[in-house]
Amino acid sequence: MGLKQKALALLLLPLVFTGCASVVTNLTPRQYARNTDGLYHFEMQWDTRQQAVIAESLKPFVLIGTEFFPMEPVAIVANRWETLVPVPADQKLVHYKFKVDYQYYSVPGRADESFLSQSYSLEIIGK
Repeated sequence: MGLKQKALALLLLPLVFTGCASVVTNLTPRQYARNTDGLYHFEMQWDTRQQAVIAESLKPFVLIGTEFFPMEPVAIVANRWETLVPVPADQKLVHYKFKVDYQYYSVPGRADESFLSQSYSLEIIGK
């Protein structure tokens, strides 16, 4: 093993032991009964082990196609966000992701970063 490969292995070693630094927990049901107003509740929890994250900079969204739906913090519960998303009456399946934009402390100041979750699906059943 050459010097470059050893150096790369040493740089990647902390990632092996710490795993993923940020995790989204999808709290949105997999199915909703179709409702008359066409608005559906999306909720998620975002946890991170990145100690440099600036909590007040968090801006989470539901991402459906190219549309971003901003989320609001859930009252009294830490690290949870929610929003209502309009779904057209003729749509039966919604594919979505969660995106969290945030800042973290860096040298010489703040830096921007974002986290994108895996894809999820919501099925609208009924009429």
